[in-house]
Amino acid sequence: MTGKFEHGIDAKGRLTVPSQLRRELGDVCYVVRGPKEYLNVYSAEGWEKFCSRFEGQTQSRAGELMRFLFANAATCEIDGQGRILLPNELREYAGIGKNVTVVGLPGRVEIWDSERYHEAETAYFDKKTMAEIYEELGL
Repeated sequence: MTGKFEHGIDAKGRLTVPSQLRRELGDVCYVVRGPKEYLNVYSAEGWEKFCSRFEGQTQSRAGELMRFLFANAATCEIDGQGRILLPNELREYAGIGKNVTVVGLPGRVEIWDSERYHEAETAYFDKKTMAEIYEELGL
């Protein structure tokens, strides 16, 4: 999944998923808090891979790690108009207002409040050049 898309959230909290990302996400996707103030979205296959990372953990450790992550996750069906309903709690966590930036990444999609995304992107590129990024990635 690749690309950056600007979209609005309607009054009911629905987001139209960009069509090229929708094809890769499928009919049902999983939305969870990201490590910072944005949301991660996984396809069913991606969600299974994400969940498999907790296998082999002791129950007490896995419970600790998973409890609040999974308690605040949402299963979202993509409706006939290509929209998902983002629960209010997840929108609040990510500080999402009316405008969002949807970013496609390998294995997942991120949903950011547009203002926060643009601030983060500007700050990042103020510190690094594309050459440095490629070098860090070993490309």
